[in-house]
Amino acid sequence: MESTVLNVEPRVCNKNEAKKLRGEGKVPAVIYHKGEETIHVSVNGLALDKLVHSSGSHIVNLKFPDGKSKRSFLKDIQFDRVTDRVIHADFQFFSAGEVLEIDVPTSFIGNSPGIDAGGKMQVIRHSLTVKGKPSNIPEHITIDISGLELGQTMHISEIPAETYEGKFDIVGDPETPVVSVHAPRVEAEEEPETVAEEGAEESTEETDSEKEE
Repeated sequence: MESTVLNVEPRVCNKNEAKKLRGEGKVPAVIYHKGEETIHVSVNGLALDKLVHSSGSHIVNLKFPDGKSKRSFLKDIQFDRVTDRVIHADFQFFSAGEVLEIDVPTSFIGNSPGIDAGGKMQVIRHSLTVKGKPSNIPEHITIDISGLELGQTMHISEIPAETYEGKFDIVGDPETPVVSVHAPRVEAEEEPETVAEEGAEESTEETDSEKEE
């Protein structure tokens, strides 16, 4: 995974302080690690927003005011329901040999016969949860869809083994759909409508004729 640096500052943990920080363009956050005390910090809102909306997964080197840095990854984020701004973040420390469980974005390669036949690809899972050592976790999970036919769906259990074998495990229900190729929509033909209109006209003419009789 790619590494990035994020400056953090200690903060007081209460609602008033959190509101004040957000007004200053900062985001309240917590850092935790199994067996250790939770640390309350704040981070620059723009820097965090850039990290959250980046296309890959990252190791985040959290840099403290004393100059020390510790490796972490972004575990969870909360968004404002109205503005969609990040309002809180959770980071987790980890050691070099520790096995992590982290969400990694998906990307797709290969020429699908279904797409060549006019189908459209629908990405169902934009990220997957993986489990492995930091050095083995990629920025993206690149999945080959070369065998995907029209109308077919690829599930977690059907992801080609060479994608992850010996590197990391994909966590989740094996039957979870990941990507599919849908048949194109067929536009409704206008001819039946025309026939129906003609039938209606004939029916009207017959009714008028009956009235005349």
